[in-house]
Amino acid sequence: MPDQSVKLIGRIPWLMANVDRKKPWLVGVSGGADSVALLHLLVAAGFHEVVVCHLDHGLRGRTSTEDAKFVKRLATALGLKFESERADVKLRMAAKSESLETAARNLRHLFFSRCVQKYGCNEILLAHHAEDQAETVLWNLLRGSHGFKGMHGVQTLVTESGVELELIRPLLEIRRAALADFLKAQNHRWREDASNAEPIAVRNRLRHEALPLLTEISQRDAVAAFVRGAADMDDQAALEIWAVAQVKTLDPQGRLHLPTLRDLPVAMQRLVVRKFLTDHDVESLDRALIERSLSLLDIKNPAVVNLPGGGQLRRQAGRLWMKKCEKNSP
Repeated sequence: MPDQSVKLIGRIPWLMANVDRKKPWLVGVSGGADSVALLHLLVAAGFHEVVVCHLDHGLRGRTSTEDAKFVKRLATALGLKFESERADVKLRMAAKSESLETAARNLRHLFFSRCVQKYGCNEILLAHHAEDQAETVLWNLLRGSHGFKGMHGVQTLVTESGVELELIRPLLEIRRAALADFLKAQNHRWREDASNAEPIAVRNRLRHEALPLLTEISQRDAVAAFVRGAADMDDQAALEIWAVAQVKTLDPQGRLHLPTLRDLPVAMQRLVVRKFLTDHDVESLDRALIERSLSLLDIKNPAVVNLPGGGQLRRQAGRLWMKKCEKNSP
């Protein structure tokens, strides 16, 4: 293993962990520097049953097609299995009234679910890195999230097709420059997405304008600060989950028991309601929505709060319960 690989792998706890390197592992590879670096690092670390998974979102015409061809050639050169599909993100946006980012993410998850079913492995390795984490934390704060909410190193979710995915992000504390330096040192090629440098999308502006400005103003590394904040929030989140379990606010049907909830301090009420909404897959969860939900504790207020995505939180017979919207078939 080249020295450069050894040095970088030594900084990634998951790659140093005692995991089964002989079993299949699915890895999402777009062709960009981050995912290409992750792929080479996996091979260098002894993961030889990797399945390279590439979804062509069909958003950049011929460039998207060339990305898919590049990733296929790379997988072939490394002697790895390759899975690829082409999606229609714009069609999904129109059919589901989803944003571009949400539609693309949901289509990726559905693609991964099909790979999971084919290979009998539900772990998907993703190449999100420190800059991605910092952008996520900052954007969530601006949208009103609770604390430094970032991506998790390991995240379990169930897709709309009913398949459970375990998303693993080994590179969350690794800077993008370190990944690019690794690729250059090893003479590994990758594909550049020119749209990533355009100050149009929110994430691009956070990366190219907001974070550098915060670093300049504070004279400190803003990316590192947000990454540390996300790690600290993980510890706090574990404590909050434990605290919510102690107060036992759910009835046998999984509804919130209002008399019990009313007896709690307001801060604890917020935690309980937020956990309840999160467990019911409510998206765009911010402080304002929590406060609207807490208004249901007062019987003088309306008994229904509308939720993002079309669902409702309802008060009835001393309970809060969820009414989910009917979604169109994918």
